[in-house]
Amino acid sequence: MNIENQDPLIPDQIRTLLENWSLAVRNKDLDAIMAAYHPDVVAFDAIIELQFKGRDAYSKHWAHCLNLCPGEMLFEQRDLVVQGAGNVAFAHWLNHCGATDANGVIQGSWMRGSAGYLRTPDGWKIVHEHFSAPFDMASGKALFDLQP
Repeated sequence: MNIENQDPLIPDQIRTLLENWSLAVRNKDLDAIMAAYHPDVVAFDAIIELQFKGRDAYSKHWAHCLNLCPGEMLFEQRDLVVQGAGNVAFAHWLNHCGATDANGVIQGSWMRGSAGYLRTPDGWKIVHEHFSAPFDMASGKALFDLQP
């Protein structure tokens, strides 16, 4: 996909933001995680609620998610595609998310991720985020065993 007048610097800037954000998630550093988000972020996460509006609400959700993962965090992206021009950008990727359990076994799955970004005086910030897992229509169950 091509965006007319795409800024060739934007993909690397967004990749850097995602790398720092992912590192913060793996380190369970809530402040660093939330630094990536715009105050008015709208997020559709894969668990618990239909949507989260605002950084404060999403921060509480992130804290809950981090508490669900007592072991070492697994959080990585692949197949990242970034497009952007002017003050906006968007990206989509596959995200491997989970943690090691008490027995040292990794519990996690691949999901889909996408985000919209706004360039602010403080740099790029996530203004929209969406994580989801495909599901089987017949059973209504999420398909957590899918691999890229």
